[in-house]
Amino acid sequence: MEEDVTKIWNLSKVKSDLEKAYTNNSEEELLSILKDNSFLFYELHSRKFTMQPVFREISFGGELRCDFVWLNDNSDGPEWILLEVEKPKMKLFNKKDEPGADLNHAIEQVRSWRRYFNNNIGEKRRIFGAVKKFKFIIVGGSKEDWYSENATKWRMDFNNEENIEIHSSDIFVRPLQILEKDPGALFAFAEHPVCLNHQKLKDYWSHYEYMTKFINLV
Repeated sequence: MEEDVTKIWNLSKVKSDLEKAYTNNSEEELLSILKDNSFLFYELHSRKFTMQPVFREISFGGELRCDFVWLNDNSDGPEWILLEVEKPKMKLFNKKDEPGADLNHAIEQVRSWRRYFNNNIGEKRRIFGAVKKFKFIIVGGSKEDWYSENATKWRMDFNNEENIEIHSSDIFVRPLQILEKDPGALFAFAEHPVCLNHQKLKDYWSHYEYMTKFINLV
């Protein structure tokens, strides 16, 4: 299995492309890499050994769009993960140590998703079938910037108040070591090696037996 997994993704190319995207501070380049390499989401998946496929570019409400979506098929009901990806070196705080414009924009964007689905139950069911709960994640900014004392304290307080997780862009770098040193850990990701087009989302959940028992419950 390990030998097969290492042949699915081109480690040296992914590593080179990631380094370039981070050097260029390019959100577009990073998104392009992520959509073709599902293993880079390894540390964001809570169900690593039974992970479900990742879908990209989910649009709703006219002008709203989520970069990536996937399902945690928990025993107590479907938990949908909605992920927003920002620039790898996104400026986090201004000179007053307050959240900067880019960070505030990312947070407000995710809040707008939450508001939309709270106010449009029919659309939530049309897109996702059944939802016990959403989990919202933002990835952006460098590890070094997030590890500053001010950023650490702010994020701790933010995570206590909001249903939004925030991670540094380095969370996409660490899976490279797993592919290199312990590729067998990625066997579930190898079953879904790339992110699927948003048009396949409904077909996925409507044919997934797990979802049928929750359609009329949540």
